[in-house]
Amino acid sequence: MNGWHLEYDIDVDEENGVVYEKIYGIFRPDTTLAYLRDFEEKVTPIIEKPWVELTDLLKWKTCHPECIRMIGDHLRWCREHNMKWSVNIIDNTVTYGQLKRMIAIGGTRSISKMYRNHKDGALFLREQGFTVGEFLGGR
Repeated sequence: MNGWHLEYDIDVDEENGVVYEKIYGIFRPDTTLAYLRDFEEKVTPIIEKPWVELTDLLKWKTCHPECIRMIGDHLRWCREHNMKWSVNIIDNTVTYGQLKRMIAIGGTRSISKMYRNHKDGALFLREQGFTVGEFLGGR
């Protein structure tokens, strides 16, 4: 990661093609740009073959409106670079609505899943043939 950020953690399991993320607080444009830069840098080693992301959004509060398009474009980039599934753990109605708009912009409806807890999200990915462990890093 380029610098230390309180708003997110990104851990990549290169061997199993799983990206673990935790998102916190409020995403502002500068936070989003740092996240996008860090994410692309960290996942570059795995984008030549199918990979998945498992994202913990339970402590994500909201994002600035312009960040919705930025993350939507990011999801499009992920899909174009072999992301097979995007599994999101979420339980907040405000962020759920924002995430749905991001998914629509990114064109990832067919590969995006939402669950209320880690266990169900990880189980889905295991059923798809991915080796998924516990969430790495984070607070």
